[in-house]
Amino acid sequence: MLNQRLEKELNKQINAEFWSAYLYLSMSAFFENKNLSGFANWMKVQYQEEISHALKLFDYVNERGGRVFLQPIAAVDSEWKDVIDVFETTLKHEQHVTSLINNLVNISIEEKDHATTNMLQWFVSEQVEEEASASDILDQLKLIEGKGAGLFMLDRELKQRVFVPIQDPDK
Repeated sequence: MLNQRLEKELNKQINAEFWSAYLYLSMSAFFENKNLSGFANWMKVQYQEEISHALKLFDYVNERGGRVFLQPIAAVDSEWKDVIDVFETTLKHEQHVTSLINNLVNISIEEKDHATTNMLQWFVSEQVEEEASASDILDQLKLIEGKGAGLFMLDRELKQRVFVPIQDPDK
């Protein structure tokens, strides 16, 4: 059985994951408007990943006998200065999400909820990947100063990204 403190905190994280999805969908729309369909695709895949993260937590809360309480999703930005600004925002956001996940792990340890601690390890690993991916693209954008032929080539590369659903080893 999931205790009330963890149930409350996991519900907050579900909302945060849906908010992240909404942010990335807004970024996708921004890129579509700029005719950067590869960048738009990359962000749309991010959107799908965040939805899957929210649903993983949603299912976990329910499996542990808790109750999910969905809250309104706060507004997200829709304008950025340029492509570099978008990826600086993305990296900063992923670092924030990492801090949220780390806080959840700390709470699960304090509450001696080993099952939740174990489940959250997937998110800890995922955040390493999320930060590295955003950082790599940001570094490339800075090298090409976010413009020119390099931007065109990176846009074409990012168009190849596809969503891969979470593989649950327990199922």
